[in-house]
This record gives sequence, C-alpha cells and structure tokens, in this order.
Amino acid sequence: MSAQQRTFLEIENSANGLRWQHRLDLRQENFALAIAQQEGIADLVARVLAARGVEADQAAKFLQPSIRDLMPDPASLTGMQEAASRIAKAVTGRERVAIFGDYDVDGAASSALLKRFLDHFKIASEIYIPDRVFEGYGPNDTAMRDLVERGAQLIVTVDCGTNSPGPVAAANEAGADVVVLDHHQVGGPLPEAVSVVNPNREDDLSGQGHLCAAGVVFLTLVQTVKQLKIEGKHAVLPDLLKMLDLVALATVCDVVPLIGVNRAFITKGLLAARHQNNPGLTSLARVAKIGEPLNSFHLGFLIGPRINAGGRIGNAGLGARLLCTEDPVEAESIASELDRLNQERQAMEREMLAEAMAEAESEVASGQGPAVLVTGSTQWHPGVVGLLASRLKDRMRRPAFAIAFDGNGVGTGSGRSVSGFDLGKLVRQAAEQDLIVKGGGHAMAAGITVKREKLAELRAYFEEQAADAVFRLRGEECLKIDAALSADGATADLLEALEKAGPFGPGHPQPVLVLPNHQLVDLRTVGHGHLRFFLRSQTGARLQAIAFRAAETPLGVFLHTRIGRDIHVAGNLSANYWNGNRSMQLRVIDAAVAG
Repeated sequence: MSAQQRTFLEIENSANGLRWQHRLDLRQENFALAIAQQEGIADLVARVLAARGVEADQAAKFLQPSIRDLMPDPASLTGMQEAASRIAKAVTGRERVAIFGDYDVDGAASSALLKRFLDHFKIASEIYIPDRVFEGYGPNDTAMRDLVERGAQLIVTVDCGTNSPGPVAAANEAGADVVVLDHHQVGGPLPEAVSVVNPNREDDLSGQGHLCAAGVVFLTLVQTVKQLKIEGKHAVLPDLLKMLDLVALATVCDVVPLIGVNRAFITKGLLAARHQNNPGLTSLARVAKIGEPLNSFHLGFLIGPRINAGGRIGNAGLGARLLCTEDPVEAESIASELDRLNQERQAMEREMLAEAMAEAESEVASGQGPAVLVTGSTQWHPGVVGLLASRLKDRMRRPAFAIAFDGNGVGTGSGRSVSGFDLGKLVRQAAEQDLIVKGGGHAMAAGITVKREKLAELRAYFEEQAADAVFRLRGEECLKIDAALSADGATADLLEALEKAGPFGPGHPQPVLVLPNHQLVDLRTVGHGHLRFFLRSQTGARLQAIAFRAAETPLGVFLHTRIGRDIHVAGNLSANYWNGNRSMQLRVIDAAVAG
C-alpha cells in the first residue's frame, strides 16, 4: 500500500480541512529501518531521511553536507569563464565597478558578496539598488547610463539582468561592459553582455537551476579566484568561505530548493554567521532579539524580513549597505532603521490583510469561490502586496494576487501560488493575451502590472485557465506526516539529531510530527494573533506549542473549542530561548479531533 493510501490516525478532515497521510510508504519504512541500523541513528531521524529519498549508503554523507563534496565545477555554467575573466580583468586593471542589484534579500546579499570581494582588492565600486515603486525590478536605461557617467567601466547585474536587453545595450552604448549574474527564468532574447551566467538559460547544462543569485555569484567568485591565481599577480586572495553567511541568508530567504550544494551553503554559511564576522548580520540579530545561535528559521523569518523592509517601504539600498559595512556603529544605525521599517511594514500589512481577507471571504462565502483570488485597492502600498498575496494564498489555499492601484488606475501586483500550479506560466499567457501591461515570474511567485479596466477580464481569464487544475490540487491536498511523538519524547537530543538531517526547506521539507491524544491547556493569544498553549501527555509531561498568526483562522477556532480536551496536533519541533533558558516547543501546523 502506498503512503498516499495510508491515512495517518484516520484523519480525513482536520481543523484546516486536510487529510493526514503517512509521508513514508511501506518500501521507505524498510529503508528507514536499514538506515537506523546501519548508521546507528534514531529511528525518527532515519524515517525523515528515507522519506526524502536518501538511500542507506548516502546517509552518512547526507548528514554532514560539505562544500567539497557538493560544490559543482563553476566552469560547468554557460558563460562562466567569460564572466570570471572579465571580473578578474577589472581587479587586475583596477577598473571602477558598479553592481546593479535587486531590492530583495537575494539581491542585497548578492550585491554585498561581490562588493566585499572587490573591497578585498581595494577596487572602487558602488552598489545600485533600484526603487521598487519608481523604477521597478531590474536594470533601466537611465540608471545604467548614470552609472557609466559616474565612472563605471564594468557593470555587474546580480539577481537581475537576464531579461533586460535594452538597459544592457544602453550601458554598452555609454561605454561600459556588462556581466549578468542571475537565476531567473528567461523570457526572451538574452542581452548582448560580455556574459550572461544563469543556470536557468536554455543552453545551460550544468543542472544548477536550483541556485539563488547569491549562489551564482559565489560560484563566479570561485572561478574568478582561480583566474587570478593563474595570473599570479595577487599575493593575498579573499577567503570566500567566510562569505558563505551571505549565501546562506540568500538561499534561505529566496526559498530555492534545498538540494545539492544549497544544503552545504546553508550549513556552512550558518557556521560562518555564528562567528559574527559580518557586523551587519550581527547587528540585525541583536535588534531582532535573537538570543541563540543563528539558524535557518532566524534567517528566513527574523533577519530576512528586516532586510526586505528597506526595499518594500523604505530606502531600497539599506539592506545591501548593511551587509557590506565593516563599521559596527554604522551597522547598528542601519539595523535599527530596518527594524523600525519592519515594524511599520507589519502594521501596514495587518491593516491591508484585514481588508483583503474581507474581500476574499466574501467571494468564497457562497461556494468554492474563484480558483485564483485577485484582490486590489488604491490604499495599498505596492511594496507589501507580495506579502499580502502570500498570506491570502495560505489562508484561502489557492493562488492569490494582491494589487496596489495608483491614482491613474494602473496596478502593481504580486501573486503567490500553491504547490503544483505554475503561476509564472499563467501570467506569461495573460501577457500574450494583452490582459496585463507586463508580467513574469516562476512557478510559485509572479508579478504583474495591470490596468483597472482590464481587471474583470483578467479574473475571467484566470478562472478559465486555472479552475480545473487548482480545484483538482485542492482535492488532492493533504498534510504529510513523518512520525508520531509524545511530549515526553520531545527532547533537546531529538531536536539536535533531527537538525543534522537538515537544513529543511523547499525540496527537503521540515519534518512534520504529530502528538496524538494530548490535552490542550493554558491557551492564550500573544503578539499579533499568535496562539500559545501547552500539550499534556497521558503521563503528565508538557510541551509548549505555538500557532503563528492563527487566532482568526479555522485552526484557531478549533483550538479555542478544544481547551481542556484531548486532540491530535501536527507541527515542527523547535527550540525556544527565553531569559537564557532553552526549551522545546512545537510550531503548530494543524490539529484534529482525537479518537
């Protein structure tokens, strides 16, 4: 019998309306037993590995991912040698370099990574991050010409540029060379740059399409160092491994698949981050009140959002500046400003989400509602619509768009998708039908520019194209469970063993554990809509649990109706640090009626 046929604890309809299923099929159960016996590791950890396709003979290396074992040959990427040679030429010739980055975490980290490399050689360089609202994503003609006028002989675009042939041509005409280091899908003819290094080019056979932009930049710098070694003109070369903290940050925050070298980037990058060599990261951890060694959760949910806040509602260049600086005083100042902007962004998001949820719920009140939610307002900030779309997608369990319209009726929107539905393809089709001014993206996220008068037609088109696939996916949706656990067994040793099977994320999902038949006690609301409570086992052992942003959700309603009663609870085991003490807690995903 397959895992898909095996219901976990016979839960067919949880608080979130999901069927619970065993993640492992019977064949994988046998693999898990073999891994546990061969490697001498906990059964639960062996189950996690087996469920993610790790074979018994791979387990030992998988548990200790290394750059040496997982690093691809940088030269296997199309255009890599040309890019590395041109950057090496700029270093040797002491040319002025401009770095054109994106305004998100990956763009900021990629920009800082390249600038730190150039700073090692004392090469004059500047970072340019476009304004999200006024310039939009990627290079534009005016900015590229301005960089050349300020003396740039080489412009390197990071996390952008693949789909910008016009701006690259403008830079060439103004007298500068351009190298593109990117990872986004190709939407047309490539720009005529010195080199376009992008593992998602159709003619790239490296198999590294899972890299974020910072990963591409890192490989480029590895190849550049090789080139500089051949030339032999620089006695001291930078230690690139010390810069892996930036690559780890970008890899986590850009939500790329955690396969191949990406696992080593995060594992080794977190080690680098814990050495606190980057004043910017250290300062951000301080303002975020992280009182424990940095882990992937901190990067994705505490550090990343603060860096993004600058690009969303403040100065888009703040994040890159923070990650570049060596001045602790400047780092503290920028980190404090980003923290303030993040609080402002959170307040703005809460207000926008309440309005968007009211609109979305009215659409689904009389039935299943639209397959793709499309919400919009003239009162929304365009820098926050991506977060809004993500929240709507999570709450309504379907692809969702949030659009901020200006006074002229032109909207800037972001969309987020559910697993299995290619939203980027849908947006590209809408562009071909002239339903949107422009748009692009990938399977899980997309951006659009649309005129208000086209909105009804766009909604109808989305429904026509997406309804069958989306509602089929909703019907197949389930929560995959790795194993059962009790509050008694939720120990620090178990968590440490589980973390060795990480890092977890897309392509390598976090273990979902169920605590069956535990009593829900001491439920309270904390922060902005989080629910904190305790789960008591049959022996009296207690485990703290927290359900983030759950207060007004079906899960929250369910929990409030089950206080003092036994329930099944699904979630991720984690550590909670408070006043110097470390305790275990469950980050709750779902719950169900016991028995």
